Amino acid sequence: MENVLNNDERLVKQITPKSKDFARWYIEIIRKAELADYAPIKGMMIIRPYGYAIWENIQRLLDIRIKESGHSNAYFPLFIPESFLQKETEHLEGFSPEVAWVTLGGKEQLEERLAVRPTSEAIIGHMYSKWIKSWRDLPVLINQWANIVRWEKVTRPFLRTTEFLWQEGHTAHETFEEAQKETFMILEMYKEFVENELSIPVIAGKKTDKEKFAGALETYAIEALMSDGKALQMGTSHNLGQHFSKVFNIRFEDRNQNLQYVWQTSWGVSTRLIGALIMSHGDDSGLRFPPRVAPIQVVIIPISGGSTWKEKVLPQAQKIRETLKNKGIRVKIDDREEFTPGWKFSEWEMRGVPLRIEIGPRDIKEQKAVIVRRDIFEKKSVSLDSLADHVVQLLEDIQKSLREQALAFQVENTYEIDNYNDFKSLIESKRGFIKAFWCGRSSCEEKIKEETIATIRAIPVDESRKTSKGKCIYCNGDAKDLVYFARAY
Repeated sequence: MENVLNNDERLVKQITPKSKDFARWYIEIIRKAELADYAPIKGMMIIRPYGYAIWENIQRLLDIRIKESGHSNAYFPLFIPESFLQKETEHLEGFSPEVAWVTLGGKEQLEERLAVRPTSEAIIGHMYSKWIKSWRDLPVLINQWANIVRWEKVTRPFLRTTEFLWQEGHTAHETFEEAQKETFMILEMYKEFVENELSIPVIAGKKTDKEKFAGALETYAIEALMSDGKALQMGTSHNLGQHFSKVFNIRFEDRNQNLQYVWQTSWGVSTRLIGALIMSHGDDSGLRFPPRVAPIQVVIIPISGGSTWKEKVLPQAQKIRETLKNKGIRVKIDDREEFTPGWKFSEWEMRGVPLRIEIGPRDIKEQKAVIVRRDIFEKKSVSLDSLADHVVQLLEDIQKSLREQALAFQVENTYEIDNYNDFKSLIESKRGFIKAFWCGRSSCEEKIKEETIATIRAIPVDESRKTSKGKCIYCNGDAKDLVYFARAY
């Protein structure tokens, strides 16, 4: 970030307005807010401390849920023997263009190529075949936090990069019903987590056969509408059926002493969630973070007033900081002398800190401080005695406010269409979610994608399908499902 001295010009003037060029705004805000930077390797990024702190908060909050639901964390190797991937031809075909290969170990040519994991079904399937022998060994409920490499042709920080961070759960069960219950439980966990902790409303639903994970029996996902009207897949939960268990011979002796193949699931979310936070909540002034995942929840800016500010104002600011820290709030004092208060205001607005506290000599005399909300720029003066309680309440209010704003945007930009010409016109002019009936045939799905770049994002699991009255948006045949279409990242 540029080092601007003694300059009250707002930092936001250096950022392309979101409404003018969304893609450029997205990249500029990531770099200027120091969330990430480009690595010297094509398609890879450096997650800087401010950006990584978001991931740490996401990881901490989601990990609690994963463990409370009965899962345990483990870790599997980064490298996967080529023969493991070749065992599952459909799996390999699905990821072959993206797989990175290791052919040398030191100076020695490897006898077998090693894939840098694009996902871990193959290596985990191999290990489960060794660990699972009886119904007493089930269920196996394992999650891992790891890095993944997929050699993408087109990349964008956080949304799609050659290497990214994620969690991937892999479970094994006695029956299809148990695996399906697990699949839906995780889908609901992701939905609750994203809506409550990230303040982003989502649509939960099933993917079409063309969009599902390679090797899965069924794929379910949560989809969110970004503020440019494009959809983003934010998490997936797959019922793998017995596909991988048959490939890797994961069998168990059931309660009747017969050999059966296990039923498996896999599921995950990634650092793409950070991209979703940026695109869902950011505005022309920069980032707006929900307090629960914000790296810094409160920034305190002492206002200098003469040469004695360090003796009078700074100690009070430090006292406020300690009070807030004792309440579990992530708080920082910006006491840099080389920048003016106005410049600091703009910088922390750009960085998305939910609350700013301003305190100067006059405030101390009146035993007050000024609190400014980042989400709506509301400013008010609060007694120092009640400041901490106000902060706690305001952080909860901001968390709720950002979700309500995002939900209002989603509702305003979700349309029900029954005419294909209207569909094409709307997806071109306004984007957003389009709810329409679909006959279930992949030929119609492909034609719509070819003609509009829109895809079926979800077949909703919690909405009435009303198929008795529906006609396919493309062929006008009897509908099978009411689905959500959108252009997507």
